Amino acid sequence: MNKINRLFAENKERKLLSLYFCAGCPTLDDTGEVIKTLERRGIDMIEVGIPFSDPLADGPVIQSAGTVALRNGMTLKLLFSQLREIKDDVKIPLVLMGYLNVIMHYGIEEFCQSCVEAGISGAIIPDLPFKDYMEVVKPIADRYDLRIIMMITPETSEERIRFIDEHTDGFIYMVSSASITGAQKSFDDAKQAYFRRINDMNLKNPRMIGFGISNKQTLESAQGNAAGAIIGSKFVTLLNECKNADKAMDMLYDALKK
Repeated sequence: MNKINRLFAENKERKLLSLYFCAGCPTLDDTGEVIKTLERRGIDMIEVGIPFSDPLADGPVIQSAGTVALRNGMTLKLLFSQLREIKDDVKIPLVLMGYLNVIMHYGIEEFCQSCVEAGISGAIIPDLPFKDYMEVVKPIADRYDLRIIMMITPETSEERIRFIDEHTDGFIYMVSSASITGAQKSFDDAKQAYFRRINDMNLKNPRMIGFGISNKQTLESAQGNAAGAIIGSKFVTLLNECKNADKAMDMLYDALKK
């Protein structure tokens, strides 16, 4: 069974926590150590960012991390090499998050094959058109048992959400707001109404809520309305500040209590 599916099947009564970080930032060679540290510190799933020069969905924190990673020399080929080195040491699901341009340049078939060889369970491609997903990417990914995770936002129509739910597997990435990534202090009434609306749809896929989660209020709101929460910008900021994943986790867990 794919590790993503197993994670949700075995934790239906427990709220999950996933973290994002950008490979190659703050330093080029710490990808494996960051992943192993996060697993040891209780994180359920990790999104590993593939740096890109023009990340449309990302706010300034993750954009800056991507710039640092590229300057450090991170490439998709190097990332796969780093991931293969720790494949047998990591038990939790790893998901690559990157933009279509980089993946197309690498090659869709080659990308999916490299994911399997490196122990990757899924991929999030924010700018992948759903038509291209259905016609080009999904048939290849399915052969490799790789989950392509699709995003929904408050602007996504019910018809579109149900279509995504029908034709994807693993989980649905529920973006908290129709904006770029970045920490928020609270989720307002409009976001809460959006969460309730999606809950009432009774989708078959579990959902993870991301974008803006940085404190106790936003974490509890996300976990109370989905299978779990995804934290990106807050952790990337802390990791860049202290240059140490263990210390960054201490600071993150402390922030999530307030």
